[in-house]
Amino acid sequence: MASEASGAPASDCAPASSDIPLQDGGPPNGSGNSHDLKGHGFFALALGSIGVVFGDIGTSPLYALREALAHSRSTTATEHAVLGVVSLVLWTMTLFVTIKYVIFFMRADNKGEGGTLALMALAQKALGGAGRKRSVAVFFLGVIGAALFYGDGIITPAISVLSAVEGLKDAPHVGRALAPYILPISAGILIALFLVQAKGTHRMASLFGPITAVWFLILGALGAFHLADDLSIFRAFNPWYGIRFLLENGFLGFVILGSVFLVVTGAEALYADMGHFGKRPIQAAWLCLVFPCLALNYLGQGALVLDQPAARHNPFWEMVPSFAYWPVLLMATIATVIASQAVITGAFSMTQQAVQLGLLPRIEIKRTSETQAGQIFVPAVNQFLLIGVLVLLFAFQSSHKLASAYGIAVTGAMFVDTLLAYVVIRRIWKWTLWQTALLLVPLAALDSVFIASNMLKIPDGAWLPLVFGGVLVLIMWTWTRGANILTAKTRRDSVPLVDLMEILRARAPHRAPGTAIFLTSDPDMTPVALMHNLKHNKVLHERNVILTVRTTETPRVNEEDRVKIEKVNDDFKKVVVSYGFMESPNIPKALAVCRKQGLKFDIMATSFFLGRRSIVPSANSGMPLWQDRLFIYLMKNAANPTDFFKIPPGRVVELGAQVTV
Repeated sequence: MASEASGAPASDCAPASSDIPLQDGGPPNGSGNSHDLKGHGFFALALGSIGVVFGDIGTSPLYALREALAHSRSTTATEHAVLGVVSLVLWTMTLFVTIKYVIFFMRADNKGEGGTLALMALAQKALGGAGRKRSVAVFFLGVIGAALFYGDGIITPAISVLSAVEGLKDAPHVGRALAPYILPISAGILIALFLVQAKGTHRMASLFGPITAVWFLILGALGAFHLADDLSIFRAFNPWYGIRFLLENGFLGFVILGSVFLVVTGAEALYADMGHFGKRPIQAAWLCLVFPCLALNYLGQGALVLDQPAARHNPFWEMVPSFAYWPVLLMATIATVIASQAVITGAFSMTQQAVQLGLLPRIEIKRTSETQAGQIFVPAVNQFLLIGVLVLLFAFQSSHKLASAYGIAVTGAMFVDTLLAYVVIRRIWKWTLWQTALLLVPLAALDSVFIASNMLKIPDGAWLPLVFGGVLVLIMWTWTRGANILTAKTRRDSVPLVDLMEILRARAPHRAPGTAIFLTSDPDMTPVALMHNLKHNKVLHERNVILTVRTTETPRVNEEDRVKIEKVNDDFKKVVVSYGFMESPNIPKALAVCRKQGLKFDIMATSFFLGRRSIVPSANSGMPLWQDRLFIYLMKNAANPTDFFKIPPGRVVELGAQVTV
């Protein structure tokens, strides 16, 4: 898969596509990435995963059962409705989370990393020589999955925080007085959450796990406390109650499925965050704490509604005893903030991967921790999410209305994971066709049913995440297509490096002291900056390095494989620096490795030459004119390559040229 790590296609400062051989999926013991996990015990990792991985799914009890029961009000058999909905909830968690992700999909890791883009890179690698059409299909599936992730991410903070703060209106004695302040309080919490991102959250992150673990214990305790209200709720473990409920209610049952799916929103986080904690700790946390507590809570809510049918309007807050109401409300608010933090962090990580894989232009990415590689801050994404979340908050004004827009992006992303998994299972795991079908056909069928049920929400607001995702797909498609066109044009207009060697041998230019480093995406062609230097300045430095930064389709690259040096002749050397799609390029650090390998130079006597292109739209470029203009806009707003590659600004020389696309 071609990738432009810097997000600056066909420019001399643009890294080239990966041609470094890829390794198979992560370590067999599923320990995840050793860089992140080193020095942490199994229990600490499992506890940490509870805060980051399960925060989103842990806030679902606040609204999921309420929404499902709200759609079943027209049914006459209240007992059948409650048993049917709770049965659907329990089996949806079992099938989608436990079986699909915890047992099977977490095996499909890319060097310990999971998530849609990691799975896409793994599938691309598996298809190696299987043909361009299939590879392009995998690429677009990855793009769609990534875009849908953002669509989900913009709703999660709004619905999570609002559903917790809405508990104020049911607070003993003061609920009616506090009701008008629910929206301002929710907005204040969300604004504060986004503002602290720039300072980094690594100091608080150590508390996320224990706090969220306490939240799950509270969920379990509340559920267990109300089981005695009607012990017949245990019949919900029988899947027949859920199936019968769907059959009896026909189209209404189909509508309810869209609300039932809310109980597994956040399930994809198990897979996406695998590299931070490892698969075994995440699996243990789900099976030993999270799943039992969630199941207990939903059973308790169901038992309460069976005993008191009026409680169906807000079963979670109805089950909280008055003496514990304020502590539970406080914990719920904290838990939703942590869940929102996990989604925001996931959006930052996804953006870094997308930039490194060439799906997006260079974007400013800041590190907020010197010791933790995963702690990054992306100002543009943070600002965009904040605006989007506040717009949703004040447009919908209640978690009930927001629930109508929630879920469709998650179902789409999960379906994409299923399709991409087919390639991995067949090509890497070497399963037979019937074995693969036995696993994936039922999962794909379930995905399809839930997608169809969530499509019914489109008129009520679900169009928002779809439009948002569609815009991101358009941006990624335009960027990659424009990059390919510009790269091809640049290659046609460039001089092969071997031909330049002959020209310089015949007519030696004036020699300047020191070292010149020319960044280029194609090491076999002469960098434009080098040609301009020879043409206009008529000089060649004593030592010249053709530097290419590549992005591999693995998450990280071992330090011993970071730099490859190839001597061309006495005047020129080629240096290839490789980074994984979850790493940030740092050229000065890479050059320090070069010195260890015998390429000696003084950084203060070294000039970095970057090619800067001015792009002009053309009707004959292969893209429509509007897409040309969008591509040019993205190019102009890409982060400065000097900052992106961490190059000392005082050592940079930029030479420009005009190119039509």
